[in-house]
Amino acid sequence: MEEKSIYEIIGGESTVRKIVDTFYPIVQENPVIGELFPEDIMPVMEKQFLFLTQFFGGPPLYSEQYGHPMMRARHLPFEITRERADAWLSCMKKALSKIELDQQLQTILLERLSGPAYHFINS
Repeated sequence: MEEKSIYEIIGGESTVRKIVDTFYPIVQENPVIGELFPEDIMPVMEKQFLFLTQFFGGPPLYSEQYGHPMMRARHLPFEITRERADAWLSCMKKALSKIELDQQLQTILLERLSGPAYHFINS
């Protein structure tokens, strides 16, 4: 039997889009990380959609458009602390809850995202 990717299990493109669309307004309001993001958040949201699609096992949209993600290197210009990584994950947790994603899937996604979030710490 063929294994499904996280992308397929959560509902594919429409769910990833809901996650991103719900996540960034929460981020922008967050006092710890909101200042890291530009006022025009749309380009960031689109890149995050492409990245999460690929990261969760969907089509390699990010790589097709921008090359290898190299996410740690792309985050080096920003001061990423443990507090900021925690805040980012907290915002994601709120977004996943807000879209009413199944609790077990929320846990899986947050565990999967916590590795990169903490890997980006550079300060």
